[in-house]
Amino acid sequence: MMRVRELIVVEGRYDKCALSSTIDATIVETSGFGIFKDKEKQKLLRTLARERGIIILTDSDGAGLVIRNFLKAIVEPKYIKNAYIPEIEGKERRKSSPSKEGKLGVEGMRPEIIINALKNAGATFEDAESPRYSEPITKADLYAIGLSGGAGSAAARLILQKKLDLPQKMSSNALLEVLNIITTKKELFELILKNQQ
Repeated sequence: MMRVRELIVVEGRYDKCALSSTIDATIVETSGFGIFKDKEKQKLLRTLARERGIIILTDSDGAGLVIRNFLKAIVEPKYIKNAYIPEIEGKERRKSSPSKEGKLGVEGMRPEIIINALKNAGATFEDAESPRYSEPITKADLYAIGLSGGAGSAAARLILQKKLDLPQKMSSNALLEVLNIITTKKELFELILKNQQ
């Protein structure tokens, strides 16, 4: 399975499922138009974009274009790559009828079409041996450095989240996922050690 460095932003959970079976990447869904009102997710996308860049992969229909344009307005352009799927008539297997415009969405695309769209967008394909992937940050690591499971760990997480410009309402599991996107274990331990001095 090919590994993509950038965060990939899709519209919904079925798009995320289709991508997850095709590539190894961090995939975030906008919940359709839900992204328009979700300030926490908007902030998170901006933060993750600065660290790893994002690839916007929305459907080819009008709704997909509106969501893509919104994302392009809230994230600095230098961090964005745009992946486009072709306009193919049809309907997804799970649906009883085609979409309003009669086109397949991301979830209906064959894996080779998705990979080609990502390549055309300039996606960065990484080696599985990269330190970012070969030694991920674990829950045990968060516990060891006082970010989880101990007295004061919630306060310590808040301090780290502020320092990294992350949303304040993240659980320790959500923080773990984001930390594995934006940093390595070594960098995290160095940051915590530096803050304790």
